[in-house]
Amino acid sequence: MTRVRAERRKAVVSPAVPDDDDDRLERLSSQELHDLAVRHALRHLDVPFLIRLIEALPVAEAAVGDVDEAAVDVLTLRGHIDDLTDSGRGEVAELLRPLYLEYLSEHGVTP
Repeated sequence: MTRVRAERRKAVVSPAVPDDDDDRLERLSSQELHDLAVRHALRHLDVPFLIRLIEALPVAEAAVGDVDEAAVDVLTLRGHIDDLTDSGRGEVAELLRPLYLEYLSEHGVTP
């Protein structure tokens, strides 16, 4: 009986096996991460994520020097909707990469 308890303790203390899904996500391009995250959010009507993305876009655009586009996005709904598609391209997508990775990991989305 003591041996069984010792084995149970070992099982609880042993380190968890790393999750390969995170590594697979890391290998995707920023465009692929964007597409996967936005598709998942739209399919599951995850409005809070889409709002987070819309709020992050003007900051990312300004950071890459596209200040005019950032200003348009802040002022118009159409700018926000158009940018959901554009947020997967170029330097803006690279800046938003951590947001996509976090979202996909939290929701167990795999490539």
